Amino acid sequence: MEAVNLLSSNRYTEKQIGYLFISVLVNSNSELIRLINNAIKNDLASRNPTFMGLALHCIANVGSREMAEAFAGEIPKILVAGDTMDSVKQSAALCLLRLYRTSPDLVPMGDWTSRVVHLLNDQHLGVVTAATSLITTLAQKNPEEFKTSVSLAVSRLSRIVTSASTDLQDYTYYFVPAPWLSVKLLRLLQCYPPPDPAVRGRLTECLETILNKAQEPPKSKKVQHSNAKNAVLFEAISLIIHHDSEPNLLVRACNQLGQFLQHRETNLRYLALESMCTLASSEFSHEAVKTHIETVINALKTERDVSVRQRAVDLLYAMCDRSNAQQIVAEMLSYLETADYSIREEIVLKVAILAEKYAVDYTWYVDTILNLIRIAGDYVSEEVWYRVIQIVINRDDVQGYAAKTVFEALQAPACHENLVKVGGYILGEFGNLIAGDPRSSPLIQFNLLHSKFHLCSVPTRALLLSTYIKFVNLFPEVKATIQDVLRSDSQLKNADVELQQRAVEYLRLSTVASTDILATVLEEMPPFPERESSILAKLKKKKGPSTVTDLEETKRERSIDVNGGPEPVPASTSAASTPSPSADLLGLGAVPPAPTGPPPTSGGGLLVDVFSDSASAVAPLAPGSEDNFARFVCKNNGVLFENQLLQIGLKSEFRQNLGRMFIFYGNKTSTQFLNFTPTLICADDLQTNLNLQTKPVDPTVDGGAQVQQVVNIECISDFTEAPVLNIQFRYGGTFQNVSVKLPITLNKFFQPTEMASQDFFQRWKQLSNPQQEVQNIFKAKHPMDTEITKAKIIGFGSALLEEVDPNPANFVGAGIIHTKTTQIGCLLRLEPNLQAQMYRLTLRTSKDTVSQRLCELLSEQF
Repeated sequence: MEAVNLLSSNRYTEKQIGYLFISVLVNSNSELIRLINNAIKNDLASRNPTFMGLALHCIANVGSREMAEAFAGEIPKILVAGDTMDSVKQSAALCLLRLYRTSPDLVPMGDWTSRVVHLLNDQHLGVVTAATSLITTLAQKNPEEFKTSVSLAVSRLSRIVTSASTDLQDYTYYFVPAPWLSVKLLRLLQCYPPPDPAVRGRLTECLETILNKAQEPPKSKKVQHSNAKNAVLFEAISLIIHHDSEPNLLVRACNQLGQFLQHRETNLRYLALESMCTLASSEFSHEAVKTHIETVINALKTERDVSVRQRAVDLLYAMCDRSNAQQIVAEMLSYLETADYSIREEIVLKVAILAEKYAVDYTWYVDTILNLIRIAGDYVSEEVWYRVIQIVINRDDVQGYAAKTVFEALQAPACHENLVKVGGYILGEFGNLIAGDPRSSPLIQFNLLHSKFHLCSVPTRALLLSTYIKFVNLFPEVKATIQDVLRSDSQLKNADVELQQRAVEYLRLSTVASTDILATVLEEMPPFPERESSILAKLKKKKGPSTVTDLEETKRERSIDVNGGPEPVPASTSAASTPSPSADLLGLGAVPPAPTGPPPTSGGGLLVDVFSDSASAVAPLAPGSEDNFARFVCKNNGVLFENQLLQIGLKSEFRQNLGRMFIFYGNKTSTQFLNFTPTLICADDLQTNLNLQTKPVDPTVDGGAQVQQVVNIECISDFTEAPVLNIQFRYGGTFQNVSVKLPITLNKFFQPTEMASQDFFQRWKQLSNPQQEVQNIFKAKHPMDTEITKAKIIGFGSALLEEVDPNPANFVGAGIIHTKTTQIGCLLRLEPNLQAQMYRLTLRTSKDTVSQRLCELLSEQF
């Protein structure tokens, strides 16, 4: 309170102490905030520049949402007013920037935006610097509104760059005129594409001048001089790269950076490598970047700092093309032997990608990957060796060479497990291509692989067992030897179920099947369909969130593709069972109509199929079905029902009067469900109001599998009942019958409507007929949490209208229910009473049955 009193003092020192105290120590939720805001308002209105400065600093330091609400409308006026002092303008621009960063929605764009742009012409460079920071941030979000800043920024930059260091006396830093402002202007220009030809000519001159100045001998030996000069230079190069349209400038920038590659300053070397990575991707400067290859390779070998070495690897990867691929891959492989552990995996991925991308001769590719596994086997992910196998299978010309090279590589006494995997797979497919040589006869191949068997992990052993059964087909002479191995106790009684199953099945296959059947079952793998390299997908994932390919998805695909990979993925997680929720909701006609339930007979009972179980009448609703149903009123996805055998999951989406629901039936057991028949049943009056169309599902659901059913929904008129989903199937000889309510409710066809306060109350009054309003007063079933209540009202489908109700504790919503025949406007008001733990819910709509139904549904949620 003492500090708040100091704010009203007219003495600078007292006011300063008051503001300082408040800036640092007052919480934005403090009850004194109103008094503080009053004092700030008075100081902003005082036109005393010192007091205005103190007030603006305080607003920026606190920077809370409350401050933004109170002053975001005032500060732009101060900023663009003609009589505001320069120092106050500076503070006002930075204060507005701070408020925009914390609460962008509260800073109103308006007439002042065009006038702020003209601050770039201000006489005072401090004002220009502050305004440039503000404009850059605003332009990133609203580029159109600030387009005019480009020409002003170019002309201001031109004046700074061409001025002598004596011209801008107060803003020259170690002989560099206004370096901070120059950097900010260059950064602002990076928000936009290259400007019009007239402005572009002037900008090109500026950039050329900056590049020329970088070549001049330094005017001072101090580090501050080179820091300021280089800051402007690097930002200019960033702009040249961003525009990517001036070949001459791009090549000059590249040569300038090339000089920094051997600079004694580590930071400069790092920045030069980083900028050159970007230049390497431009068609205009790619060749110029390649001329520095020797310097970059040298940096890789001699650089002490690991982060600079990593940038050198990135640059080599970026500058690689057909002409230099073999040299770059060789250098990366030799560096890999001594590389830091933290970047080995990334280098492995890059080498694998380059080898695949630029392989003219695939024998070189095979040698490179085997080398990779030899040097850094632990860092070779599954994606890399899967990819080798795909490429070898898809190219006939390299198969014999791959088999020979792998066979030789396996001779080494200590082989990495990834090499054993590649060797096992390739010899199993193409070992016959080298079996004619007595040095690699079938028995020698088998013994070589089997000598590695006991040192490998379970997945690799599983793969080797697959190789052995392929050998039985390829080389009948080793059949007896392999059968002995499969028959041994260590295989048939293996503790690992996967190995035991493979041993048992392969042994039976080798003894029971005729040679023709064996040859058919174990024939050579067909070529893989071409698709994006999984290694590339993995590198994208490693490099950042911009990746398109989901790595887990890729792994799954590969584990199914590669013979002897990990265990098959249960269907419940495979890609096939996940529908695309973006499927067209309007494609209702695309699905042939199926009966939405058994037709009623004249006696009112349900028709019974005489060939199915006698118990096939619809079961009563499962216990807990009503509770689960209520949970889905405000949400669209989740598990609807679960018992020991079956799980039913839902995923739905609605637009206007149409909807689509995906129902997932998961078999939680290891036994098949037979005669699996889900049926949708609508009561007579519901059938006329709700149109459901669906396709039958497969009558057999394997153990651990999941099947999906799509239901297309059309709301014809408002309805109160919900459809029933009845599922019948046989499990282990027993007949099962389950019924649950399907959560298709009237509120799913809500479209939220935003309204201003006066529109809402005007509409509220129009709906004042007694039958249009339904009110319910009820006790809270759950804790009365404001955020949860808001989420439920939004989940229910209506818009949540802020600051409409005079009482801020109340919740107000509005929306339109869409049916095929009509549109029904709905307004709702929920009044919580915390003391009594009660709610009063009022609904007004243009149709009494709709008010009644929505009130029932929403009352259950709180």
